Amino acid sequence: MATQRDAVPLDTVAALAASDAGGLDVALLGSFLHVLTDAVDAGVPLRRKQLREFRAQGDAAARAGVALRALLDLYLSSAWRLWRELPAVAAAAEDPSGVVTAGEVMLRAVDDAVAELAEGYQLARRTLVRAEVLARREFVDDLLSGTSDVAGVLGRAQAFGLDLSSPHAVAVVTSTTPFTDASSAIGLVERTVQGSKGDAELLVATKQDRLILVFPAPDLDAVDHVLTRVGRALGTPALASNESVDLRRAGEYGRTQIGVGRARGGAVGVAASYREALDALELASALGLDAPVVDARDLLVYRVLISDRAAIADLVDTLLTPLLVARGGAGPLLETLQVYFDTGANSASTARRMHLSVRAVTYRLSRIKDLTGQDVGNPVEAFALHTAVLGAMLLDWPSTRLSS
Repeated sequence: MATQRDAVPLDTVAALAASDAGGLDVALLGSFLHVLTDAVDAGVPLRRKQLREFRAQGDAAARAGVALRALLDLYLSSAWRLWRELPAVAAAAEDPSGVVTAGEVMLRAVDDAVAELAEGYQLARRTLVRAEVLARREFVDDLLSGTSDVAGVLGRAQAFGLDLSSPHAVAVVTSTTPFTDASSAIGLVERTVQGSKGDAELLVATKQDRLILVFPAPDLDAVDHVLTRVGRALGTPALASNESVDLRRAGEYGRTQIGVGRARGGAVGVAASYREALDALELASALGLDAPVVDARDLLVYRVLISDRAAIADLVDTLLTPLLVARGGAGPLLETLQVYFDTGANSASTARRMHLSVRAVTYRLSRIKDLTGQDVGNPVEAFALHTAVLGAMLLDWPSTRLSS
């Protein structure tokens, strides 16, 4: 003898509900319609074992990439479509009270089932998000470290929207406010650089409290475009140039500075560009450069200087050590040389920047000649002095004693 459940067109109900939900697979319903029909027929709530199935269905749907709204639509649509097919509803004229009981049981069953479904879905999504974050973090670490598994990095790069066969550059943003994975700056920079279409190839991540950008750099204009938009996103007017800057954002991410490496192709090239960006920031710190952007290309001469530390230390020791015997130590005279060379060997500009008279500056330069034997008016000797001053800044001399 056919049961009441057999008399209900469950397959038809499921198919119509799946259509309501945008064409989802009816398999996502599992045994929902069957247990719901049985519960209403028996007048009892769903059992714990039955509810566990729906938590598993929510988990499976999340892992399959089904949207939660569509999943809930599938279940709720199937429930209201099932209602009119239930025997108790069909017999409402003969037994009105049966409809009330059936409604109470059904509403409770649907509520319990959907709650378990959503819980399973959300738990699965949290797990998937954690896995995605971990995978992204591992990829960024491997990419920037220059891992030996180049082929593996190139393969994984596609999943993150990067085609590393073309030249890419790396920009590293430091700030007085550390950047974290939860920083709003990540999404803001992505949206600002990519624009409204969001189709630009770009990877934004954090590493050691810094913001890291990996982006295509076919030419210098492309690099300038990205840096300008990063400045706009972080509220740095000096970087935003002709862009409109929302001044209300200024300072939200602290005082920032961007180091950018040269563009190169391949995963190895990205790692090299990243190291250059870090070196540029380190050199800027040593040299006291506070420019919003420090480009590795502009600092190549300094890298040459520190590539032979022993030689530059010898130059500093030979040319600048005599300044230590000056009244007040080497500091004032060394600062005068720094500003003098920074201003293009202009005594008047040096005086204005140091809040001194031109006569005082001239006296100090003369004193430097007396102590070192080097005349800033002689191009060859001025070059030697300038190089020694840069070396002193890089080596933090005279605060740090040089080894003999």
